[in-house]
Amino acid sequence: MGYTTLTYQCDDKVATIALTLPEKRNAISAQMIAELVAALAQAEQGAARAVILTGSGKAFCAGMDLDELQALAQSTEQKNLEDARRVSKLFYRIHSFPKPVIAAVNGAAIAGGCGLATLADFTLAVPEAKFGYPEVKLGFMPALVAVFLRRQIGEKHARDLLLTGRIIDAAEAYRIGLVTEIVPGERLMDRAHEIAAALRSASPTAVARTKKFLLGFDDAAIRSALEAAIDANATIRSTPDFHEGVAAFLEKRAPKWPGD
Repeated sequence: MGYTTLTYQCDDKVATIALTLPEKRNAISAQMIAELVAALAQAEQGAARAVILTGSGKAFCAGMDLDELQALAQSTEQKNLEDARRVSKLFYRIHSFPKPVIAAVNGAAIAGGCGLATLADFTLAVPEAKFGYPEVKLGFMPALVAVFLRRQIGEKHARDLLLTGRIIDAAEAYRIGLVTEIVPGERLMDRAHEIAAALRSASPTAVARTKKFLLGFDDAAIRSALEAAIDANATIRSTPDFHEGVAAFLEKRAPKWPGD
């Protein structure tokens, strides 16, 4: 399959998916979501024993594409629900992928991009990487990622990041459990391949069954919570605060919240 927002390569039973829109800081679009889903399917059906997800340029993934963000403010309720469900399916796909996923975070991982980075089984980050969920600063809510983040880093850390929208560095992300390991930039992909090699040397049946076993602890609760998150994600898009937040962001000004 040909891709336009990413590249796919499989060598030595390791699939590497690289987001390739550096001019847009690898921003997420509906097309990128569809291509990520297709690339993951290709990795699952092929010989790959592990997947490495990374970005090109200076950013890993800076969140939603600005053109699509602007369009969301004008979308119907049905289209907003469809979009929220599309993102939810991608997040759950990464979370539940039957083969190990290693995120090699080469730069900023913001909003949905932070979700992509931290839903992997292993999250490697360069020292200068940045992480965060600034959705509340746009009048939006990070409902979908909240379902997973609480389980990853605990209630207090999750509330801190999700309610303030602040951006943190790699060192703090490592301290709170968002990042597995901090790696110098020149070693990032080598280290990702080292982990992939260790996974490749283990029993594929045992690794797959261990992942499935771990997923089973919370799967029913996660699926139920995602349904509520899809509704919350779509509903807030019709609020005046969301419309003002998007407009202010695109116009590079401070928002004047109608909700005040």
